[in-house]
Amino acid sequence: MDARRIIAALRDGGQPSREEISWFAKGLSDGYVSDAQAAAFAMAVLLKGLGEEGRVALTRAMRDSGRVLHWDLPGPAIDKHSTGGVGDCVSLVLAPMLAACGGYVPMISGRGLGHTGGTLDKMEAIPGLSTEVGEAAFRQITTEAGCAIVAASHDIAPADRRLYAIRDVTATVESLDLITASILSKKLAAGLDALVLDVKCGSGAFMKTAGDARALAQALVSTANAAGCATEALLTDMSQPLAPSLGNALEVVEAMKVLAGQTRGRLAELSIALGAGLLVQAGLSEDTAQGAEKLEKALTSGAAAERFGRMVALMGGPVQFVENWRRFLPEANVILEVTAARAGVVTAMVGEELGLAVVELGGGRKVGSDRIDPSVGLSDMVRIGQKVEKGQVLARVHGARVETAEAAVAQVRAAITLGDSAPQPVPLVLERITG
Repeated sequence: MDARRIIAALRDGGQPSREEISWFAKGLSDGYVSDAQAAAFAMAVLLKGLGEEGRVALTRAMRDSGRVLHWDLPGPAIDKHSTGGVGDCVSLVLAPMLAACGGYVPMISGRGLGHTGGTLDKMEAIPGLSTEVGEAAFRQITTEAGCAIVAASHDIAPADRRLYAIRDVTATVESLDLITASILSKKLAAGLDALVLDVKCGSGAFMKTAGDARALAQALVSTANAAGCATEALLTDMSQPLAPSLGNALEVVEAMKVLAGQTRGRLAELSIALGAGLLVQAGLSEDTAQGAEKLEKALTSGAAAERFGRMVALMGGPVQFVENWRRFLPEANVILEVTAARAGVVTAMVGEELGLAVVELGGGRKVGSDRIDPSVGLSDMVRIGQKVEKGQVLARVHGARVETAEAAVAQVRAAITLGDSAPQPVPLVLERITG
């Protein structure tokens, strides 16, 4: 077979066979497909699509390009995945909540893509913590803490590892087929019994409209269920940041506030909504109402926070992190306020611009080799529908240097629209998709 012929067929609207897609995926992991060919393949898929059969074939081929895990645990292996948004640190809250409810969460996560933050980058804002662990350590952490949030090892979906990095720097992140294959190849390789997907839509998501998000959710759910993993998806609103902070250490702060019982809000609400259905799928609850009750108890009792602390310590982080998390997390050198130019009501936010402001501050990557500053980002974000007075703080910018922080102030102010009347409220959970 020849990579050039496969790329040319896709470019011209053709559909490669299952064998050709498997060959190409193997070439990504074995190295006989070049970076240039991988980039051309990604762009061709973005522009022309693979079709349902091709999408399933690519997902399975990337899953099978490396090792597929099998678990022998006292409870079900379960997980959650988000398609990406801004201020979305649900994984840090939900994984330990699920562990406290009897599930085991071997969460293989990714780094930041485009304007969205990466769960691994957030975890690594905790001093000493490493998400790059071997399989033996992955199994130990999952067994002892009930959850482990780690990077894919070199033998877990290696084809996806390579294509994932190329997508981030070639403007091909938004492809429905590539998103589906990327997410599920890692999740299915983790040997899960059940999975819940948080598919976001709105200005801060990759999928801007409910229609596009629904199409992705249906593709994910049908592909995962066909592969034998009980899966459902929630369509959720991303017209504004989920938590009031963006940036790695700042989002860990938001997660810890929820786990410590200091705040609730949309972050806790979505974590419970996602987890309640997953507990039912995994056989750990009779219905979503009972599942939500169990998750609430995991928070209020401190059991979820204890699980998070156990996981952090096992991954090299501070042993007393849960008790002293504010002391351990890095803080930015410069903090500037974004103030309202007029009185009014917050009517809209361009979430993508807010995410890109964090990237410009150094909290994300423009190219794969960029180093991240975990301390930078945005905090104290206003919410849509909130009334503000002239001069009131809309957000705070946390930066390493005055110049970059000042540029971010202008970018954030431009991304927030003030009007004279409150918009119609949008529910956080828009739809549940079960197949």
